[in-house]
Amino acid sequence: MRDVSFVKIRRRIRHFLRELARTVLLAVPACFMLAPAALLLSGSVMSGLELSDAFAPILGNAEGYIRWNLLPDYPTFAHYGKLLFYTPQFFTVFWNSVKIAALILGLQLLVSVPSAWAFAVYRFRFSRALFVIYVVLMLMPFQVTMLSQYLVLSKLNVMDTHWALILPAAFSTFPVFLVYRGFREIPKGLLEAARIDGAGEFAIFTRIGLPLASGGILAAGVLGFLEYWNMIEQPLAFLRTRALWPLSLYLPSDLEGQEGSAFAASVIILIPALFVFLLGRDHLERGIVTSALKE
Repeated sequence: MRDVSFVKIRRRIRHFLRELARTVLLAVPACFMLAPAALLLSGSVMSGLELSDAFAPILGNAEGYIRWNLLPDYPTFAHYGKLLFYTPQFFTVFWNSVKIAALILGLQLLVSVPSAWAFAVYRFRFSRALFVIYVVLMLMPFQVTMLSQYLVLSKLNVMDTHWALILPAAFSTFPVFLVYRGFREIPKGLLEAARIDGAGEFAIFTRIGLPLASGGILAAGVLGFLEYWNMIEQPLAFLRTRALWPLSLYLPSDLEGQEGSAFAASVIILIPALFVFLLGRDHLERGIVTSALKE
């Protein structure tokens, strides 16, 4: 009996040590990943004098390194008040980002979901080759297609408007790739049974395809919002009027020399992205897992 009890105790100790090692291995990189967000939060409630002292080695003539207190000595919300009540241009660029992201996601889903359904369900000539072209286009960075996009948008007379950002993103190939796999997982027998029962193609798409592939569709929406909420290169290339700029260009331009307001604006910008991510986290995980499955 003593031997049995000793074995149980040893197993419990081993289990505890494994769990402790696993927790430490996960907690250490998590702390490094959360460090920038913690610095943003602390910097947004620091007083102007404390921020000036902290950044003196960079912005001033002081020597040495940046001194940063994670907990401010004299916390204040003055930067948030200044940004929200005395900076009307912030609301202009905030609305620009909301409008751009919402229109891109809406048009993107209208285009990509039917396209993914066509690639996944129907077989036509050169369908495989066309889908491979879609995947290749997805792998191309913006720098490669920037010139061609610029020429097309110039011909359409939409340069220096929000449509210069919306139209290219609306026809992005990445949502097609992500939603395609969700449609491919639908059993073909189910679709054939629906056709035998007299259901039309549109009814099959709306009543069977969309509900069963909702994980991939929502995952595409979450990833799309996170991408287009923070895009920088496209506005820099296609927008000249500052009143049309999104939030991503507002921080490095209009807040230069205003460290406290820049920290506060960064925290406010993070809130919508964090909210969308937490709201669609489960769908995002399922959609990514589904898109990774092989046929």
